[in-house]
Amino acid sequence: MARKIEADKAPAAIGPYSQAIAIDKFLFASGQIPINPETGKVEAEGIKAQAEQVMKNVGAVLNAAGTTYGNVVKTTCYLTDMADFDAFNEVYGGYFIENEKPARSCVAVRQLPKNVLCEVEVIAYLG
Repeated sequence: MARKIEADKAPAAIGPYSQAIAIDKFLFASGQIPINPETGKVEAEGIKAQAEQVMKNVGAVLNAAGTTYGNVVKTTCYLTDMADFDAFNEVYGGYFIENEKPARSCVAVRQLPKNVLCEVEVIAYLG
């Protein structure tokens, strides 16, 4: 049976979707963008600051589900400019220890909600 996950410390969904759904032993989290959950606004400027806020939001969703970055098995990362790849990786990589790096796809997209620079979605193992 599916269980809806709601994280108070991550931005509320801005559309007809859930922050995350847990089913069996897996968590499927919607993409997080760099919205400050306290203000509901995008305040971070530049790829590093936006990536940092995104990863904090991802962490809040993981925490609400009772898990951590160490249990993330797959991520999908979206960048509006592949020229930001190295700077994004610098921030992203800091959230995963060497032996616990998940599988990942990283794609360039034309535009993201609220004209942000990056978005990250995760799948985590809860078992």
